[in-house]
Formats: sequence, C-alpha cells, structure tokens
Amino acid sequence: MVDIRSLCPPSASDPQAPLRLALYEPDIPQNAGTLMRLCACLGLPMDLIEPAGFDASDRNLRRAGLDYLHALRPERHLSFGHFEEWRRARAHRLVLATTRADVAHHHFRFSPGDILLLGRESAGVPDHVHEAADARLAIPLRPGLRSLNVAVAGGILVAEAMRQLDLFPPMATTGGLDVPSP
Repeated sequence: MVDIRSLCPPSASDPQAPLRLALYEPDIPQNAGTLMRLCACLGLPMDLIEPAGFDASDRNLRRAGLDYLHALRPERHLSFGHFEEWRRARAHRLVLATTRADVAHHHFRFSPGDILLLGRESAGVPDHVHEAADARLAIPLRPGLRSLNVAVAGGILVAEAMRQLDLFPPMATTGGLDVPSP
C-alpha cells in the first residue's frame, strides 16, 4: 500500500500530468519553497519524498511556499519505496538530475509523464535511487565547478522539459510581458 498524504485537496493532484517535479529528502526549506513556487507558477505537480532534513509539517511547507501553495499540486511520499511503488504503478519515467550523469539535459528528449527528480542539497541521492532512475542528466558546467544550487538546477531542467513538451502557459497569463524587440 502506498502511503501518500496530500497537501492540497485530492482533486488538485494530477498523477497523469505531462510533467512532474520530485524532491528527494530535501535539506533546505528555502530551496523547497523556491521549487514549490516554481511548480505553482508553472502548473506542475510536485512530489516530496520524505523524510526531509527540516520540519516538513504542512504549516512549515505553507510558509516555505509563501502565498503560492494554494496553486500547487504536491504529494507527500513517506519514503522512496512508497514513491517508487506509486510511480511504477502509473508508469512514469524517472529522470534524475545528477552530477554523475553522462547526458547533458539539453541533449535529452523529455517525454510526457516524466518525473524530474532532484536530490538532497547535501548529498544528492543514494546509489539505490540513482540505479532506480530511468535516465540521468547533468547540467554542463565550466571545468572545476561542482554543482548548482538545487533550486536553480530544478528551474533549468523544468524550463528545458517544458520547452520541449510545449507546456508553458500562454503569455496572456503573465500580464502581457511578451514585448517585441525594437
């Protein structure tokens, strides 16, 4: 049995969404909050795989998500095992962001139903999670530099996946910011 506690009403979660973002045992509430806001603004469901490295009570997550949590579709999974059972039952492909990947994110072909997984800020993901991933991607960095902040990396990956899958909302929803160049 999968044990999932939703932060929003059950109708707000869409397991068949064309793209999802998952956080594996996040360490830093501010990064989780930034990624929650990203998902809320872009209409992506989010999966939070516990335990978190901070008090992940609904109250604290609502504070981290500021006033955007009402627009979010998060699901809380009590462990990676529960998440894996849930994911496999729905045939989602797991795409892991990792510094140990051989494929650049912009060379990867995203597909509807993909779940983008971000690891812990302090340690990434353990080997068994790495091995469970269907694909492993890295964001190319300059030589000698190790990694990006997890929220920045998540934004880059989400943007590329949404671009490929044509998932961005129409510009009219952003207040008419589509201004032509002079």
